[in-house]
Amino acid sequence: MLGFLVRLLPFWVREPLLIVVGSVFGVRIMYLAHRDGEGVAAAIGLAFLVFTAVRIHTVARALRARRATAPTATAPAPAAPPVATPAATTPTAPEKEPNAWGQAFAAVALFAALGAAAWLGPDLLPGEDEGTPRTASCASGEDERLPGAYEKTPRAVTGGELCTALNRSDLAQLLGTPAETATVASGTSNTAPLTDGKVAQPEAEVQFATYTVHVSVTYNQLSIAQYVKLMKYGEETDVKTLSVLGRPAVLASDHTMRIEIDLGSGSSGGPVGQGPLARTLSVALDAKDQGGYYDITVWSASGALPDDSALLDIAEKVLPTIPERAG
Repeated sequence: MLGFLVRLLPFWVREPLLIVVGSVFGVRIMYLAHRDGEGVAAAIGLAFLVFTAVRIHTVARALRARRATAPTATAPAPAAPPVATPAATTPTAPEKEPNAWGQAFAAVALFAALGAAAWLGPDLLPGEDEGTPRTASCASGEDERLPGAYEKTPRAVTGGELCTALNRSDLAQLLGTPAETATVASGTSNTAPLTDGKVAQPEAEVQFATYTVHVSVTYNQLSIAQYVKLMKYGEETDVKTLSVLGRPAVLASDHTMRIEIDLGSGSSGGPVGQGPLARTLSVALDAKDQGGYYDITVWSASGALPDDSALLDIAEKVLPTIPERAG
């Protein structure tokens, strides 16, 4: 449709229009291709410039032909004797041809403004990053291939399902930072370490500017009571036992790990170090504490932690929404 409308335009409007559009977009695409190192975009920009060069050649040839056919001034012929005519007639004024240069100038002025808008638009208009940030979403996980441990544990949820339960619209408010928006949301269907892949342990994580929330479910035979006894031999601090949703639970603090990876020099990076402090709430899978537990961990890069009430609120909102996968 657009091509048909362009063909209806007069020659001296259509051709300057095509030249302006082709040159503006060609130069712009070539600039972006050079900046981003895109070979395909460079080829497209070159095609625009070649098309523009062809149109310029066509206009130049039309101008030369127009000058060649213009009438030239000749010497006046000798006056002939007057001849009587039956009646005087009023000569008809020759039809005035449209000003080709005026049409060309108007077309160039109009589409130069459009070309400037296309050129400067990405720099003047606010991008997605400058506007309202979009909330991170979890992957569907429909094509995810689950480890065998999930088939042997009928109620085990997947990482995608766990991510959907954690990535709530009110999660930032539960953390005490209601103005923030989740930047990353992910879930993985892992197995617990040191179990030879026999214990399902799905994980999910949602990141904000201030805090990161990590939730995992371990389907083993370890009860919260046994877990509390093991903490005495670990480095956990500020251990506090309590009840959440009618189930045994325990709060504890421990440091995360910091791993430095150097991708520039080819070296393996720095050693594993101690990261910021994290606060974890572990809740039994059932009220009888027959084995298995949820872990809800919160930390921040600055080392600041929310109140324990934030973890309790997250547990009371998130845990009831975690589905149990049928066997």
